[in-house]
Amino acid sequence: MLDLEKAVEVVKKSKAKKVLLQFPDGLKPKATEIVNYIENKCNCKCSIWSGSCFGACDIPDIKGFDLLLQFGHNNFGFEKLIR
Repeated sequence: MLDLEKAVEVVKKSKAKKVLLQFPDGLKPKATEIVNYIENKCNCKCSIWSGSCFGACDIPDIKGFDLLLQFGHNNFGFEKLIR
């Protein structure tokens, strides 16, 4: 089960305005639902990384975002502040 409240907490704590969300293929069907949830709880704009994701070590080299949140099937407690 995804801990969306933890994601909201991380976004609010970081004060991120532009958030990139990365999902493994199995969670991508829920991506827009998750984006809507986070955007409604936080004052931010979320984008979905549409490229591949092969695990926690597969971090996209993306500029222009304040925060990268990786979602996965296991809990590693990972988020990356980009700024």
